[in-house]
Formats: sequence, C-alpha cells, structure tokens
Amino acid sequence: MNPTSFLSPQRFLTGITTTGTPHLGNFVGSIRPSVAASRLPGVQSFYFLADYHALIKCDDPARIQRSTLEIAASWLAAGLDPERVLFYRQSDIPEIPELTWLLTCVTGKGMLNRAHAYKASVDKNEAAGNDPDADVTAGLFMYPVLMGADILVFKAHKVPVGRDQIQHIEMARDMAQRFNHLYGEHLVLPEAVTEESVALLPGLDGRKMSKSYDNTIPLFTPREQLRKLIAGIVTDSRAPGEAKDTQSSALFQIYQAFASPPETAAFKQAYDDGIAWADAKKTVFERIDQEVAPMRERYHALVADPAKIEAILQAGAEKARSVASPLLQELRQAVGLRNLASSAGSLPKAKLAKTAAPAFKQYREKDGKFYFKLLDADAKLLLQSQGFESPKEVGLTIAALQKEGVAALPGLQPVLQAAPGVRSDELESTLKFFAPGTQN
Repeated sequence: MNPTSFLSPQRFLTGITTTGTPHLGNFVGSIRPSVAASRLPGVQSFYFLADYHALIKCDDPARIQRSTLEIAASWLAAGLDPERVLFYRQSDIPEIPELTWLLTCVTGKGMLNRAHAYKASVDKNEAAGNDPDADVTAGLFMYPVLMGADILVFKAHKVPVGRDQIQHIEMARDMAQRFNHLYGEHLVLPEAVTEESVALLPGLDGRKMSKSYDNTIPLFTPREQLRKLIAGIVTDSRAPGEAKDTQSSALFQIYQAFASPPETAAFKQAYDDGIAWADAKKTVFERIDQEVAPMRERYHALVADPAKIEAILQAGAEKARSVASPLLQELRQAVGLRNLASSAGSLPKAKLAKTAAPAFKQYREKDGKFYFKLLDADAKLLLQSQGFESPKEVGLTIAALQKEGVAALPGLQPVLQAAPGVRSDELESTLKFFAPGTQN
C-alpha cells in the first residue's frame, strides 16, 4: 500500500456561539461559506454549535437553548446536509474540554494576555479607573484555549473565520506546535480561511454587525421587517444626483456581500451616478430577499420541530466522537496518562529524555472505512492497515498487537502490511513498547 494513501481529506471546521439569533453577518461570514465548503470534493466538514463558548458571554439558560435551536435550524435551512458532514453541539463532545486542559498545560499566560477579547476588557477597565481584571472571568481569559481545542481535536486543516478571529487560529497553531514539540507530532496546524470582502459585514449603524452592538439584521426576519431594517441603515446626507462613496457606505458593503461581481459593478455605477438613498436601500433589500426567501420557510418549519433537530445533533455527536476519541486516547498515552498495567515503575532516564513515543494512529478515510498505522518513536511508518468497517474492529486489532506483539502478525496478514524497507527487528522492538509489563 502506498504510504500516501492514508492521508486524511482536507477538513474544514467552523462554529457559531449560541448567544443570539443568527443574523446576516453570521450568514455571509460563516454559514454560507462553510456550507459551500462542505460540497467541495475531497473535503470533510465539521460544524458545531458553540454552547460552551456561550457560557462565557451569557448567563441566561433559556437564551442559550433558544439560540442553539435557531442556529442549528439556520445551518440546515441554508443547505447543510447532516448526512454528508459532521454537525454537532460542542457540549456533546467530552473530548473537547479534556483537550482544553491538555492545551492549558502547555500554553503560556503571556500569549493569552494578548488575546483581543481579554485586552479589550482590560483596556475598558483601565479607562474607567478600575482594576484591570475587574469582572474578567477565567472563562474569558481561557477562551482561546477552548477554541484551540475545538479545532485541534478534529485535526482541522481550514477554519473559515472573520478577520477579527484570525488571532485565535494563530494561537491554536502555537498551542499545537508547543504540544508537538513536547510530545511528538500528534496535532495538525490549522489555517484560517477568510473571504476578505465579506468577513466583517457592517450593521445598521455602520459598525461591525454584532449582537454586542445591537445593530444586527436577523437572517430569517419576516420580509416586511427585513425591508424596514434595511431602510434604517445609516447613510450620509448626500442628495439624489450627488455621487456617493462606496468605501464608507455600509449599505454598499452589505449589497456586495450578496451580489455577483457584475451586480456589484452596476451598483457602484449607480453610486457614481448619484442614486437616491431610498432607491439604493430598495435595491439592497430586493437582492438580499432574493437569496434569503427560499430558505425562510424551511427555517421556520425546523424551529417548530426541535425534536428533529435534537436527533440530528445526537447523530452528529456520535460521528464526531468517533473522530475525537481515538486522538484523545493517543494524546493521553503521549503525555503519560497511561494504563498502569502496561507500565511498571519509572522510565529509564534515556527514555525520559524522549519527546515522542511509538504510537498507533487511527483515522477514517473518504471511503468511509476506518484505518490505523503504527509509527515508531521517530514517527517512521512501520505498519499500515487495510480498511475496517468499524472503529471497534480497529481497536480489537490494535489490542491484539499490543498484547501479543510480533506473534500476532501472521494472523493479521490479510489486514496489515509493513511499510517498505521496515525490518523485522524494528517491528519487534516497537511492539514490545506496548506489551503489558513493559516500561514505556
């Protein structure tokens, strides 16, 4: 088997915090691009409802529950196919808080001091003459670590975010690099994906559309309410016939997020020609409603059937945990949280100096089957499996190798293959690492 055949498909991951009703900014900045990414060939997509993050910002349980329902319904109404992707609620994945703690133990406080949300709170307190950390919870301070765990637990390659969230992806990379440096190459370094023209959609007042500013346009608000909200977008005092500036116009930026390049060019020409603000707002309303209206009916039907959404989320959590659980088992082994039956006494000093250990790595391929590979302490590939129908079969096969060592290999020849150039003594010494009673 070609060693490159076990490379995972590109993984996209994105989440929305469950603290409010989804708005147009959420749609163009997260929901729409991530749904589009889920349809790309060779892509495995992860979508989650960030309810743990919501606890940092909101202490209203009813609001968090309602927001979870609305955001899930929004994603599904926008075309997300739960059969094709992994769609889950953050709090249904216990591996996420476990990884959060492992990352906490390798993350420097100095890096967290530089996080935008924490710095903003400190600056606000200092401006008011208060203690810098007044009303700053540990949750707010540790927010980037939880976000890092969200991403790293699924080995995500690409994370669609707004420009204001790029720092969190960079921090996740730093955490992964630090962990890998200490314990071996276990975590994938993610990359941020940003659509520059729409990443920060302006709200009614021209500032970033945000629940914090109370300037949002709900995504599935009724048609007439949508018309009224767009009519209320702040514009300048330029009269009809007077050329208008597109760069400073929130109205133009919102239109651009929904329009095609030719439509945008035509609207820019209308600005240059002095379109009246009332006519410009009508154009924006009609363009947005053209895209949103087909999804609106589906959304309201989903919100009216929360049991259906709950069933979808539970099924998604089961799939997500089948990905996250093997990684956490691997990381627990790497950091020393091991079964005592397979480790007697202290490690020799020479082995303590190592930053990596032999490891079985499990994963799922695009064909839907489950695989594993055996790497030595230098991350050299020794064994590669064929595809299994379930993670349980993988686990049983690995358990046989760990218990019996090379003696298990003859019986496993139909499902295992040694990598080219691997010597039998390399296999024997590596498998002894996992044998019960062996010091590892």
